[in-house]
Amino acid sequence: MTYDPFSMLDADDIIAAAEKEDGPPKLDQPIPKQILPSFMRWTIKLSFMPFILMDQWTKRIARFIIKPPLKREGECLKRGNCCYYITMPAEGGFSGYIHRWWVTQVNGFYFRYNSIFAQGDRKVYVMGCRYLKKDGSCKHYFTRPTICREWPLVERFAHPKMLKGCGFRAVDRKDPRKIIE
Repeated sequence: MTYDPFSMLDADDIIAAAEKEDGPPKLDQPIPKQILPSFMRWTIKLSFMPFILMDQWTKRIARFIIKPPLKREGECLKRGNCCYYITMPAEGGFSGYIHRWWVTQVNGFYFRYNSIFAQGDRKVYVMGCRYLKKDGSCKHYFTRPTICREWPLVERFAHPKMLKGCGFRAVDRKDPRKIIE
């Protein structure tokens, strides 16, 4: 991956185009093969699954005790665009290398473009998921990564992150008629 600050592309432009699409995008090139063998991926995923579920349960309990100002409503329309336009931080150094290896080899994402994009003040990669089926559902739903379990993000102190037209919306808890976009 290369980084040229003068030709930095904007990830928000790509995501805005994804919001307008009715279904999954056409792939320009085939999805690259994973190097890590399947039995190793499954062993790693299943060994980390209790920790992922414990993290999700503690977050759910925290949201129950301290209710965030916004709540997520709606349901997934299974367009698949959120699975094809995932932004991941472009980190450098050894930790960045380990993060990219984990995301591509264990979680099953792949780089959609061979460049780094700007998203606000961050540098990100735009990635896609290799496990999305043609009907818009996930082939590995029960072992999906944390980013997929938490999407769309409706956080306590940040603007909600979701693709328009995905079927979800953020609603103010005090005034349910107020929809946040």
